[in-house]
Amino acid sequence: MSNNGLTRRGFIGASGGALALSASSAGALLQVGDGARVAGQPMPGGVKLPAAPPQRKRADSIGFAIVGLGGYALNQMMPRFVQAERAHIAAIVSGNPDKLRRVGDAYGVAENARYSYESFARIASDDRIDAVYIVLPTGLHADWTERAFAAGKHVLCEKPMALSSAECERMIAAGRRANRKLMIAYRSHFEPYNIEAMKLMRQKAVGEVRLMRTEQSYRMGPTSPSQNWRANRALAGGGPLEDYGIYGLQSALYLTGEMPESISATTFRPAGDPRFAEIFAHVSSQWRFPSGAVAQLVTSYDSAGINFAQVRGTEGSLLMDPATSYAGQTLRVEGHDVRTFTPGDPDVQFARQLDHFANAVRDNTAILTPGEMGLRDVRLIEAIYASAAAGRTVKLTPDGRMR
Repeated sequence: MSNNGLTRRGFIGASGGALALSASSAGALLQVGDGARVAGQPMPGGVKLPAAPPQRKRADSIGFAIVGLGGYALNQMMPRFVQAERAHIAAIVSGNPDKLRRVGDAYGVAENARYSYESFARIASDDRIDAVYIVLPTGLHADWTERAFAAGKHVLCEKPMALSSAECERMIAAGRRANRKLMIAYRSHFEPYNIEAMKLMRQKAVGEVRLMRTEQSYRMGPTSPSQNWRANRALAGGGPLEDYGIYGLQSALYLTGEMPESISATTFRPAGDPRFAEIFAHVSSQWRFPSGAVAQLVTSYDSAGINFAQVRGTEGSLLMDPATSYAGQTLRVEGHDVRTFTPGDPDVQFARQLDHFANAVRDNTAILTPGEMGLRDVRLIEAIYASAAAGRTVKLTPDGRMR
């Protein structure tokens, strides 16, 4: 880490008391200072539970315990298990008994495989569970990943990996001690349009890269840190960068094929807005790569919705708009002519992610999005916040550490 004072701790301190970690604002989800404690939340709105439990397709299918039955788990990931070839839901974990009952019945989860957070450690003796999928708020990832490894299970963890590089290092070390796999759920690596874009960039479809631009933004509705974990610093970190902007951060890396050598950044919080009492409304950064290319990344919780990535090179440009959504991706390359690509259905990204992890567990194959990738990205997030706090450019080592 840097000796210039631009550490994550320095950033938090420099940002003022309103951005400090606090137990009081975390509500029922987190108790800071006495371990990460989770309490059950109500069933999210708009959830459509399956009419019949999904059927297990293969005898060597990986059994997952889903930890955290929030909106993303119930609306996006769990329904996609029906499309997976080698993964199935074997257990669920929640602090809400009614939700455990309703979700467990819908997904055909045995009653003795419905765990509370207090009884979670008992999964160690449950042979139906091979892996744990952590779908909790980010501030809880490190603690529950370590608990899953202590129970002898493999871990698929939602992005971002954690709130600090130190937490990421703890998670990686815990996995190594347990001799278990750790994968970060970067679904875009399994999505056909992004896979095609990566291939095109490796083929120099736009020539030499000169400029990369990404923006992931939407306008958050009225809320406060006690009502929405994404507005709560202890659970979400700085806010939009970790939640939505990380997709732009990732695409800037996998489309250029480079790591930045320096970063300069700014942040913004409007005064008096309860949505941003603890988190930022906007985060923007400019990266310089060893090749001389630059990237401009913007993310916001308070501007009109957009999700795009553009690469401009010496011979043309590549545009994805939307770039990393659940569905609806587009991809075209403009140069001497215009080429539009339709490589497949974006919906397969969820099941492919599950099957990739299952294959890694069963066949001991390499993981495309391992914990080391999550650690790298959190280091870059730390560098962005450190630059914004200090008001100057920070220089980086090839693994993302601040010099």
